[in-house]
Amino acid sequence: MNSGQASQLLQLYPALAAALAPGEREGLLQPQALLRLPAGTTVFTEQQPCRGFPLLLGGSIKVIKATPSGRELLLYRVEPGGSCIITSSCLLGHTDYSARGIAESELTLLMLPAPLFSRLVGESAPFRDFVFHLFAERIAELMQLVEEVAFSRLDQRLAKLLLAKDQEVLHTTHQQLAEELGSVREIISRLLKGLAAQGLVSLGREQIVLLDRAGLARLADGQR
Repeated sequence: MNSGQASQLLQLYPALAAALAPGEREGLLQPQALLRLPAGTTVFTEQQPCRGFPLLLGGSIKVIKATPSGRELLLYRVEPGGSCIITSSCLLGHTDYSARGIAESELTLLMLPAPLFSRLVGESAPFRDFVFHLFAERIAELMQLVEEVAFSRLDQRLAKLLLAKDQEVLHTTHQQLAEELGSVREIISRLLKGLAAQGLVSLGREQIVLLDRAGLARLADGQR
């Protein structure tokens, strides 16, 4: 790891600067400790023991929960400076992973070993505050997801997802949207065709163009 990457790590995770002793920091920042994983790599999977806490410098990890029937639901994404609460809960509770983490893009990361994570949580107030602050944020996000899944129609959630992309032209597949919404491709395709028939979107090959953002916003708010 070069000096720029070391500086980036401490900027993204400032709690480490105060939490780590000089020798621990030097050991963590060794060049051989830096991992680069290509897009599509399974970072962790269900029933796998958790051996460390990822410190993400670049890229994005999507955390997915699968059902026995094969359907998947995107729980959240981990980005640089962020925290994976599935990993945190596994390390704190000494349990295996209960979800799957996939590299959405090429990843650059360090793995904070489990024994060091446990010691820092116990001995360093700044690091403990960092872990539990991000833990609370993720729990709030997951509660919102549960509320949407339980109480919102799928077409509302689809409209909200399309608007959240914050682009006029989305380069995505119906399967990818289905995975994010915990649905299946056939249902999402049918809903998209309905949105196209209303003039809200136009559909192309792996492309969705948002034609009427105001109309989509009304749909996302539950207005027919």
